Amino acid sequence: MGEDGEQIGIKSTDDAREYAYSKGLDLVEVAAGADPPVARVMDYGKYRYEQEQKAKLARKHQTQINVKEIKFRPKIGIHDYETKKGHVVRFLNQRAKVKVTIMFRGRENLHPERGRDLLLRLAEEIKELAVVESPPLLDGRNMVMLLGPTKNAGVKPDAKDEERERSEEALQSDGDGKDPASSRDAEPQPGAQVGQA
Repeated sequence: MGEDGEQIGIKSTDDAREYAYSKGLDLVEVAAGADPPVARVMDYGKYRYEQEQKAKLARKHQTQINVKEIKFRPKIGIHDYETKKGHVVRFLNQRAKVKVTIMFRGRENLHPERGRDLLLRLAEEIKELAVVESPPLLDGRNMVMLLGPTKNAGVKPDAKDEERERSEEALQSDGDGKDPASSRDAEPQPGAQVGQA
Protein backbone atom coordinates (compact mmCIF):
# COMPACT_ATOMS: atom_id res chain seq x y z
CA MET A 1 0.00 0.00 0.00
CA GLY A 2 1.19 3.49 -0.79
CA GLU A 3 1.30 6.55 1.47
CA ASP A 4 -2.21 7.60 0.39
CA GLY A 5 -3.67 4.12 0.94
CA GLU A 6 -3.71 3.13 -2.74
CA GLN A 7 -2.73 -0.37 -3.83
CA ILE A 8 0.72 -0.59 -5.39
CA GLY A 9 0.60 -4.30 -6.07
CA ILE A 10 2.70 -7.30 -5.12
CA LYS A 11 6.40 -6.47 -4.99
CA SER A 12 9.47 -8.14 -3.59
CA THR A 13 10.80 -6.88 -0.27
CA ASP A 14 13.79 -5.20 -1.91
CA ASP A 15 11.60 -3.43 -4.50
CA ALA A 16 9.14 -2.26 -1.85
CA ARG A 17 11.97 -0.98 0.36
CA GLU A 18 13.54 0.81 -2.63
CA TYR A 19 10.16 2.38 -3.50
CA ALA A 20 9.67 3.62 0.10
CA TYR A 21 13.19 5.07 0.37
CA SER A 22 12.80 6.85 -2.97
CA LYS A 23 9.78 8.67 -1.48
CA GLY A 24 11.69 9.43 1.74
CA LEU A 25 9.34 7.25 3.80
CA ASP A 26 9.48 3.97 5.75
CA LEU A 27 8.20 0.50 4.82
CA VAL A 28 6.04 -0.83 7.68
CA GLU A 29 4.62 -4.35 7.79
CA VAL A 30 0.88 -4.13 8.57
CA ALA A 31 -0.36 -7.74 8.30
CA ALA A 32 2.36 -10.34 8.64
CA GLY A 33 -0.08 -13.28 8.68
CA ALA A 34 -1.54 -12.51 5.24
CA ASP A 35 -0.34 -14.31 2.13
CA PRO A 36 1.56 -12.40 0.78
CA PRO A 37 2.40 -10.16 3.82
CA VAL A 38 0.96 -6.64 3.58
CA ALA A 39 3.27 -3.68 4.05
CA ARG A 40 2.57 0.05 3.93
CA VAL A 41 4.69 3.01 2.90
CA MET A 42 4.44 5.74 5.56
CA ASP A 43 6.35 8.15 7.77
CA TYR A 44 6.62 5.88 10.80
CA GLY A 45 7.80 8.64 13.19
CA LYS A 46 4.78 10.78 12.32
CA TYR A 47 2.47 7.75 12.69
CA ARG A 48 3.83 6.96 16.18
CA TYR A 49 3.49 10.61 17.22
CA GLU A 50 -0.17 10.69 16.12
CA GLN A 51 -0.89 7.44 18.01
CA GLU A 52 0.69 8.87 21.18
CA GLN A 53 -1.38 12.05 20.84
CA LYS A 54 -4.60 10.03 20.45
CA ALA A 55 -3.75 7.95 23.53
CA LYS A 56 -2.92 11.10 25.51
CA LEU A 57 -6.23 12.70 24.52
CA ALA A 58 -8.12 9.53 25.49
CA ARG A 59 -6.43 9.53 28.92
CA LYS A 60 -7.26 13.21 29.39
CA HIS A 61 -10.99 12.67 28.81
CA GLN A 62 -11.06 9.52 30.92
CA THR A 63 -12.18 9.99 34.52
CA GLN A 64 -10.23 8.21 37.22
CA ILE A 65 -12.49 6.69 39.86
CA ASN A 66 -10.95 6.26 43.28
CA VAL A 67 -12.51 4.04 45.91
CA LYS A 68 -11.66 4.96 49.49
CA GLU A 69 -12.52 2.68 52.39
CA ILE A 70 -13.49 3.61 55.93
CA LYS A 71 -14.12 1.08 58.68
CA PHE A 72 -16.62 1.31 61.52
CA ARG A 73 -17.44 -0.92 64.47
CA PRO A 74 -21.05 -1.57 65.50
CA LYS A 75 -20.44 -0.12 69.01
CA ILE A 76 -18.71 3.06 67.78
CA GLY A 77 -18.77 6.11 70.05
CA ILE A 78 -20.51 9.36 69.06
CA HIS A 79 -17.31 11.37 68.60
CA ASP A 80 -15.58 8.59 66.64
CA TYR A 81 -18.66 8.33 64.44
CA GLU A 82 -18.65 12.08 63.76
CA THR A 83 -14.92 12.02 62.94
CA LYS A 84 -15.28 9.12 60.52
CA LYS A 85 -18.37 10.72 58.98
CA GLY A 86 -16.21 13.82 58.36
CA HIS A 87 -13.68 11.62 56.54
CA VAL A 88 -16.46 10.16 54.38
CA VAL A 89 -17.67 13.69 53.53
CA ARG A 90 -14.10 14.74 52.63
CA PHE A 91 -13.68 11.71 50.35
CA LEU A 92 -17.00 12.42 48.63
CA ASN A 93 -16.00 16.07 48.10
CA GLN A 94 -12.86 14.76 46.38
CA ARG A 95 -15.24 12.95 43.96
CA ALA A 96 -14.17 9.51 45.22
CA LYS A 97 -16.43 6.56 45.93
CA VAL A 98 -16.46 5.41 49.54
CA LYS A 99 -16.66 1.80 50.69
CA VAL A 100 -18.01 1.85 54.24
CA THR A 101 -17.26 -1.35 56.15
CA ILE A 102 -18.59 -2.41 59.54
CA MET A 103 -16.41 -5.04 61.19
CA PHE A 104 -18.14 -7.50 63.50
CA ARG A 105 -16.04 -9.33 66.11
CA GLY A 106 -16.99 -12.18 68.39
CA ARG A 107 -20.71 -12.33 69.07
CA GLU A 108 -21.39 -8.93 67.49
CA ASN A 109 -22.38 -10.69 64.26
CA LEU A 110 -25.46 -12.09 66.02
CA HIS A 111 -26.97 -8.59 65.67
CA PRO A 112 -26.31 -7.51 62.06
CA GLU A 113 -29.26 -5.08 62.27
CA ARG A 114 -27.09 -2.78 64.44
CA GLY A 115 -24.55 -2.47 61.66
CA ARG A 116 -27.26 -2.03 59.02
CA ASP A 117 -28.91 0.71 61.11
CA LEU A 118 -25.56 2.49 61.49
CA LEU A 119 -24.88 2.37 57.74
CA LEU A 120 -28.38 3.57 56.86
CA ARG A 121 -28.07 6.40 59.41
CA LEU A 122 -24.78 7.48 57.81
CA ALA A 123 -26.34 7.36 54.33
CA GLU A 124 -29.31 9.44 55.52
CA GLU A 125 -27.09 12.08 57.17
CA ILE A 126 -24.99 12.66 54.04
CA LYS A 127 -27.69 12.10 51.40
CA GLU A 128 -27.02 15.52 49.75
CA LEU A 129 -23.42 14.46 49.02
CA ALA A 130 -23.78 10.70 48.50
CA VAL A 131 -25.96 8.20 46.73
CA VAL A 132 -26.05 4.57 47.87
CA GLU A 133 -24.67 2.51 44.97
CA SER A 134 -24.64 -0.78 46.86
CA PRO A 135 -26.95 -1.28 49.88
CA PRO A 136 -25.56 -2.76 53.12
CA LEU A 137 -24.67 -6.40 52.48
CA LEU A 138 -23.25 -8.89 54.98
CA ASP A 139 -19.99 -10.35 53.64
CA GLY A 140 -18.63 -12.85 56.15
CA ARG A 141 -17.80 -10.94 59.32
CA ASN A 142 -18.11 -7.55 57.58
CA MET A 143 -21.05 -5.53 56.34
CA VAL A 144 -20.26 -3.38 53.31
CA MET A 145 -22.03 -0.43 51.68
CA LEU A 146 -20.76 1.55 48.68
CA LEU A 147 -21.43 5.29 48.42
CA GLY A 148 -20.91 7.35 45.28
CA PRO A 149 -20.68 11.15 45.07
CA THR A 150 -23.68 13.12 43.80
CA LYS A 151 -23.38 16.08 41.44
CA ASN A 152 -23.39 18.44 44.45
CA ALA A 153 -20.34 16.78 46.02
CA GLY A 154 -17.15 18.78 45.68
CA VAL A 155 -18.92 21.91 44.38
CA LYS A 156 -17.56 24.96 46.17
CA PRO A 157 -19.51 28.21 46.46
CA ASP A 158 -18.23 31.20 44.48
CA ALA A 159 -15.62 33.44 46.08
CA LYS A 160 -18.02 36.41 45.81
CA ASP A 161 -20.69 34.50 47.73
CA GLU A 162 -18.19 33.64 50.46
CA GLU A 163 -17.04 37.28 50.69
CA ARG A 164 -20.65 38.48 50.90
CA GLU A 165 -21.38 35.98 53.69
CA ARG A 166 -18.31 37.11 55.65
CA SER A 167 -19.28 40.80 55.37
CA GLU A 168 -22.85 40.01 56.50
CA GLU A 169 -21.51 38.03 59.47
CA ALA A 170 -19.22 40.93 60.42
CA LEU A 171 -22.12 43.40 60.33
CA GLN A 172 -24.29 41.10 62.44
CA SER A 173 -21.56 40.65 65.04
CA ASP A 174 -21.13 44.44 65.45
CA GLY A 175 -24.82 44.93 66.10
CA ASP A 176 -25.56 48.29 64.46
CA GLY A 177 -22.79 47.98 61.90
CA LYS A 178 -20.52 50.65 63.46
CA ASP A 179 -16.98 50.01 64.45
CA PRO A 180 -16.91 49.90 68.28
CA ALA A 181 -13.23 50.95 68.42
CA SER A 182 -13.89 54.37 66.86
CA SER A 183 -16.37 55.35 69.61
CA ARG A 184 -13.90 54.34 72.33
CA ASP A 185 -11.13 56.49 70.87
CA ALA A 186 -13.10 59.67 71.58
CA GLU A 187 -13.35 58.92 75.30
CA PRO A 188 -10.30 59.58 77.51
CA GLN A 189 -8.67 56.39 78.65
CA PRO A 190 -8.04 55.87 82.39
CA GLY A 191 -4.63 57.09 83.49
CA ALA A 192 -4.17 59.29 80.38
CA GLN A 193 -3.37 62.99 80.77
CA VAL A 194 -6.18 65.28 79.62
CA GLY A 195 -4.80 68.40 77.89
CA GLN A 196 -5.27 71.81 79.65
CA ALA A 197 -7.20 74.39 77.67
